[in-house]
Amino acid sequence: MSGNVWEWCLNKYGTPQDININGTDVRVLRGGSWGRNPRLARAARRYGYDPNGWDFDLGFRVVLGSPPTSRSVL
Repeated sequence: MSGNVWEWCLNKYGTPQDININGTDVRVLRGGSWGRNPRLARAARRYGYDPNGWDFDLGFRVVLGSPPTSRSVL
């Protein structure tokens, strides 16, 4: 979870319950990177960053939910 890159999260930094993808509000980065201060490279680390910004140590994780199951009612 931590080490290679900071992981982008969908949550807004000031209002973590808000996951609306619109806007330019600061977003949450998690995990930390060894490219910076190694003491900050831990899963519990949370940081805010401009969603239009970029850096060599920012990345994201692709997550796919399970497909819905269909149940036929007889």
